[in-house]
Amino acid sequence: MRIWIPRDAAAKALGADEVVKAVEAEAARRGIDVTITRNGSRGMIWLEPLVEVETGQGRAAFGPMTPEDVAQIFDGGPLSLGLTEELPWLKAQTRLTFQRCGIVDPLSLDDYRAHGGLKGLERALSMTGAEVVQEVLNSGLRGRGGAGFPTGIKWKTVHDAPGPLKYIVANADEGDSGTFADRMIMEGDPFTLIEGMAIAGIAVGATKGYIYSRSEYPDANEVMAAAIAVARVEGVLGQNILGSGKAFELELRVGAGAYVCGEETALLNSLEGKRGTVRAKPPLPALQGFMGRPTVVNNVISLATVPVILERGAEHYAGFGIGRSKGTIPLQIAGNVKRGGLYEIAFGLTLDRIVNEIGGGTASGRPVKAVQVGGPLGAWMPVSQFDTPFGYEEYAGQNALIGHAGLTVADDTVDMMAMARFAMEFCAIESCGKCTPCRIGAVRGVETLDRIAQGDSSAIPLLTDLCETMKSGSLCALGGFTPYPVMSALTHFPDDFTSQAREAAE
Repeated sequence: MRIWIPRDAAAKALGADEVVKAVEAEAARRGIDVTITRNGSRGMIWLEPLVEVETGQGRAAFGPMTPEDVAQIFDGGPLSLGLTEELPWLKAQTRLTFQRCGIVDPLSLDDYRAHGGLKGLERALSMTGAEVVQEVLNSGLRGRGGAGFPTGIKWKTVHDAPGPLKYIVANADEGDSGTFADRMIMEGDPFTLIEGMAIAGIAVGATKGYIYSRSEYPDANEVMAAAIAVARVEGVLGQNILGSGKAFELELRVGAGAYVCGEETALLNSLEGKRGTVRAKPPLPALQGFMGRPTVVNNVISLATVPVILERGAEHYAGFGIGRSKGTIPLQIAGNVKRGGLYEIAFGLTLDRIVNEIGGGTASGRPVKAVQVGGPLGAWMPVSQFDTPFGYEEYAGQNALIGHAGLTVADDTVDMMAMARFAMEFCAIESCGKCTPCRIGAVRGVETLDRIAQGDSSAIPLLTDLCETMKSGSLCALGGFTPYPVMSALTHFPDDFTSQAREAAE
């Protein structure tokens, strides 16, 4: 009897390890020989711990499981959900990047191969670097870390740059609240990131790569380090990858937890052993990045998507999405929502469908007030904007950001001025201190919002002016994007600012 129980951090936080012990004890009591595989999460967090049992028809799901209910795994019972692949929430997705997550044993390269793994790398090895770059260009893949910059253009810049040494860096410093896609890939399908980085190395002529992860991700780092070791032994990494004669080596580095190190130049400084402060651009990291060498810096999801593009072709991937937003996007639905989790789908869905149909509305049962898209520096989208298609240009037209595609749902009890103050305070705490608009502007922003809360409504124009200065003058996106949550809250929910001001004045 084979049973699958996630080792994903979210599942473990909800009791997956305790369920494992209970299953082992129950199997021993019944005299049943059980093989337990610790897989990644399928992304249905509200059903975790989700236990799957292999049957002749496919894997059957049970969840959310507790240690007290494990007998149902052997007898059937109310927690039986039927075949996992037939669950509506999972079946309606278009899983390309996450096609194996939750299905394979994360540390079995044989399992990875059996589910289509390494086909993209094998194809890339039969092509020239320029051909691989062109394939990624043709796919329309854009950076999934927040900026949405075309991945192929970044690769072409590094490919064309002269130099004896080039590097690939995976930005796994996933610091945005409400985002967990990078972590899920590293915990549930680490070989797809390794394969994507190897393909990038072949494309641009780099022979060394680094994964820059967070110290707050101990489970992901443990799995990732083990997967790199397996890949090295199996010849996926090293001086002769898959017998091709081409070299690519990979190393995991763990940061100390600075949010600003999610910005690519601060990340590179940290990777070099320096203080994590933002660099002025130019020079671009693509020309002078890690150790002053041409460097590709991509988000985990960008790199993890490359294998499926090489496997199935650029045209297949570009066939999904809308406008210049090609392919699929892993939506990370969180906050006050009934069904939170990761949902991979083609660009183009409206927020109304994402929040109310996929997410099931608020967990509190109260009306949705707004959704913050793109992490703590993303804009708050009111219900009046819920018909906006999920795409880079479409959101930019609403003064909003896709970011890392994290969505935090809030109901009508949330105080939007408090959310605006949180954004300013967050920026003040996390600023690297390199530029004045961010270092000083965020501190002044907190003070200005406190004045408004105390009844000084004349400070509202000052807040607007301050946000414009931060947006235009900050050296990186930390200070430059902080105005998005502040100004969207002020624009769409002015009563949350003025009503508090009136109450404070009284």
